[in-house]
Amino acid sequence: MQKIKFINSSTIKLNNKTYKGYTLSNLPSKFAFIYNENKDQDGINEWFNYKGLTYIHKTQSVWDFL
Repeated sequence: MQKIKFINSSTIKLNNKTYKGYTLSNLPSKFAFIYNENKDQDGINEWFNYKGLTYIHKTQSVWDFL
């Protein structure tokens, strides 16, 4: 069984991966498409819903290591 650890009100940790929760009105523009040929950009095509929020895997940035 997988345990969800709540970091704050919209961020959780599941299987050592961090996910950020979004409401329907705050979803990122890259949400729900696989690839945009015009912008040469990959979209977000994996997510899950839990308690009214849509959780998307949070990628690491340079600022997370400082």
